[in-house]
Amino acid sequence: QVQLVESGGGLVQPGGSLRLSCAASGRIFRVNAMGWYRQAPGKEREFVAGVTSGGNTNYVNSVKGRFTISRDNAKNTVYLQMNNLKPEDTGVYYCNANVLSAAAGMVLQVWGQGTLVTVSS
Repeated sequence: QVQLVESGGGLVQPGGSLRLSCAASGRIFRVNAMGWYRQAPGKEREFVAGVTSGGNTNYVNSVKGRFTISRDNAKNTVYLQMNNLKPEDTGVYYCNANVLSAAAGMVLQVWGQGTLVTVSS
């Protein structure tokens, strides 16, 4: 079984910064793309940022220039550095990974449990 464990959420004032982390664990043969999604209150979950195993990144337009996604392949961990946070960035942030499971022998889409980010003065 593959699990994603997130950390780093919290309360921050507008203009502040937070860094989210997400580590994959379990019987993993390979972690392919990893990414972050978020869900604001009363809204659908949306894509925020993604990174391939080769390091190529993409972002939703609203966070470009403020958020940076990165990964440590040796640790099967993805990070999201969030700067100049705005109230509209508030939501539950979910980690997602495309994982080749050694146990299942197949590719799985795995989600973390979510971490709450609140941007408020």
